[in-house]
Amino acid sequence: MPLLLTLAMARWNADYDAVLIAKVESDLRIAEQYLGHLQTGSAESLRNLANSTAFQQALSKGPAEVQSHLEVLREDLQLDFLEYLTPADLASPLGQWPVIQAATQGQRASQIDIFGAEALTDAAPHLVDQARIPLIETEAAAPTTRDVEDRGMVLHTAAPVVALGHHGVLRGGRLLNRNLDFIDTLNALVYLGGPADQNRQGTATLFLEDTRISTNVRLFEEVRALGTRVSAVVRNKVLGEGLTWLDRAFVVNDWYISGYLPLTDSYGKRVGMLYVGFLEAPYSAAKREAYWTIVAVFLAVLALSAPLFLWLAKGIFSPLERMSLTMKRVERGDLAARNGTTRRQDEIGQVAGHLDSLLDQIQERDQRLRDWAGELNQRVDRRTVELRAANQKLEETFKQLVMSEKLASIGEITAGVAHEINNPVAVIQGNVDVMRMTLGPAAQEVGTELDLIDNQVMRIGAIVGKLLQFARPSEFGTFEESLYLAPLVSDCLVLVDHVISQQEIRVEKRFDLGPEPVPPVRIDPGELQQVVINLILNAAQAMEGAGHLRLSLEASNRDGRDGALLTVADSGCGIAEDQLTAVFNPFYTTKLGEGTGLGLSISQTLIQRAGGIISVRNRKGGGAAFSIWLPAANDEYQQNAAPTAAQ
Repeated sequence: MPLLLTLAMARWNADYDAVLIAKVESDLRIAEQYLGHLQTGSAESLRNLANSTAFQQALSKGPAEVQSHLEVLREDLQLDFLEYLTPADLASPLGQWPVIQAATQGQRASQIDIFGAEALTDAAPHLVDQARIPLIETEAAAPTTRDVEDRGMVLHTAAPVVALGHHGVLRGGRLLNRNLDFIDTLNALVYLGGPADQNRQGTATLFLEDTRISTNVRLFEEVRALGTRVSAVVRNKVLGEGLTWLDRAFVVNDWYISGYLPLTDSYGKRVGMLYVGFLEAPYSAAKREAYWTIVAVFLAVLALSAPLFLWLAKGIFSPLERMSLTMKRVERGDLAARNGTTRRQDEIGQVAGHLDSLLDQIQERDQRLRDWAGELNQRVDRRTVELRAANQKLEETFKQLVMSEKLASIGEITAGVAHEINNPVAVIQGNVDVMRMTLGPAAQEVGTELDLIDNQVMRIGAIVGKLLQFARPSEFGTFEESLYLAPLVSDCLVLVDHVISQQEIRVEKRFDLGPEPVPPVRIDPGELQQVVINLILNAAQAMEGAGHLRLSLEASNRDGRDGALLTVADSGCGIAEDQLTAVFNPFYTTKLGEGTGLGLSISQTLIQRAGGIISVRNRKGGGAAFSIWLPAANDEYQQNAAPTAAQ
């Protein structure tokens, strides 16, 4: 109801304001018609004067008689100046006025024109003082550097004269600056035409541009607001855009329902405004009174009806609230909640009884469901345990099958590889022995090279053996011993020097990084050498011709066990993140068609057999880093006996 009341009052207020705007628009049209009537009447009067016998007789007697005759008629026509323009006058700048040019073409014309101080002096010197109006600073007006308005707004009229050989123009004008008779007549015509009790407190104003030059708006009780200026908002809309203003506006010292009409001169330029408006305060007071009356009536009706409505509503909502509370208790899990007996026999009482009956059925069915759910959960738990055990056995069996298949494949490959490698190796070894026998004592000069060939042939045999060992580890024994990692890593660099020297690879060795010396470890030296060489070769291939190879060695503790940590880091392309966990799988390789993919898998097997851990990660600056951690040897060793990084 308050919302509807507010909407109704807002609609009534909008309609009321629309009526006021329509009224001021009607007033503005009356004022516009009055001004048009003055223009038409002035032009018609000059035409009648030009065609009168008395004026023609004066023309025949000479200029003095014409001037005397016009001076008498000027006061009767309420003009400020009246003159006859000869053809010579029409050839002067005076003849450039559009109203005069229209008269020379045989048409009467009357327009509003703006006369400067010089033009006023030429027309009638006394008009200069009447037109001069000091400007008064006005709130919200557009900024200006002028302090006085000395131009005049003139009702400029002209009519053609053609009689007895005389061809000229009869010109007259009425200055509207300070023309209080004009503005008071206009105001009386618009606002004082009805009964006295209906007369509105209206005002009328004539503007030259945005300055009041004739008005009955009061600045003080007996002082008219001449020289005050209209607000910048009204000026921009009326003079700037040429639109009619129909809205409320602040006029000098109060709010008025206002209408502003743009006025144009004979050149078609907007030079001023015609204003009419009436005081807003009485209508605002009437609206406020109506508002408060409506609000008072509404409150009175509300005060009378509210108790009755509350009494009626209580009989409806109390049982509903009781049922709502019952449903909330049921939602919280209290299925025993009920509405209880009620003395009501109407529809609400029937609903309450039916709800209790439904709750009884729900409670009974809920108990059945709980019993069934308990039994079902027990069955599900038993079946889940059985399925989990079966699934675990299935996974273990599948892994064993996969591993058996891989090992079977590796065994077949290994046998063929060992046969194919051992045959050429035997030929090489036999030729080396023949070279020694043939050269005899001269073999001492190339003894180093021949020994190196022997060592590499033996290394090939060891690698083949390790390959077979990976396929069938139970058939081979281990030859573990305690050793220091630094000398072994240095020996590995010597063995791969021919690969590193072919590329622009800078090798950095950083041994004994930590504060504690690196302890010895227990592992087969050949197996560890095989792992380190494999990692160095992989790093050289990843750097593709140039890069930085970093070998670091430090003491490291894992899970409370002392050990040594060897890191082989390169500056290559690194390893894809999704492939980091697959690099140690058998046959995994990124060099399709070049490698077998067994190197890292064999390395992991050898390190894990020695109780160590091998892992890989990508470096932040680029490249990959493989880390080998081996537990320290159990036998005692002297710290000063440990070889340094320089060794």
